[in-house]
Amino acid sequence: MKEQTLVILKPDAVARGLIGEITARFEKVGLKLVAAKLVHANRELADKHYPVTRDEFIRGMGNKTVENYQKLGVDLRKELGSDDPLEIGKMIREWLADMITSGPVFAFVLEGPHAIELVRKICGHTLPLMANPGTIRGDFSFDSSYLANTAKRPIKNLIHASGTEEEAAYEIPLWFSKEEIVSYPRVEEAVME
Repeated sequence: MKEQTLVILKPDAVARGLIGEITARFEKVGLKLVAAKLVHANRELADKHYPVTRDEFIRGMGNKTVENYQKLGVDLRKELGSDDPLEIGKMIREWLADMITSGPVFAFVLEGPHAIELVRKICGHTLPLMANPGTIRGDFSFDSSYLANTAKRPIKNLIHASGTEEEAAYEIPLWFSKEEIVSYPRVEEAVME
């Protein structure tokens, strides 16, 4: 099952010079790079990528934060002024939009069998503190939701990857035109047929 997925190396990854190291990890497992660009995203693109209308996504971020704070025994109302998952998610969405426009990002499209699942596995857990060693976040990031939220910023987790086929179908055209996506054979593809 051949899929395409969007990956964005966030400003923290670009500033640390990790573009080559990270893209190599995906290519080594046979995923094909079919589009790539270094870009400084504007606010319009950021708001489309993290739209305020995605209540399920926004509430999900809020729920994760509530769970993490409960595990740490930290008072959400005291730290963030609310314990409502949707309200907290909206704060985080705003921080994400600010972050993705704060510096250049490296956006690319990967293609291959089970690309979405494989990319997510290689990236590791969204919370770097919970990411396994050997994953991108486990090897290169150490941030936590507590550190990020107390500083009123998003988690510096280096990378974004589409989570579902629907998400990829929505995100890829935001960042790339059809003409920017290239089709070509890789030698591994002959072995996989």
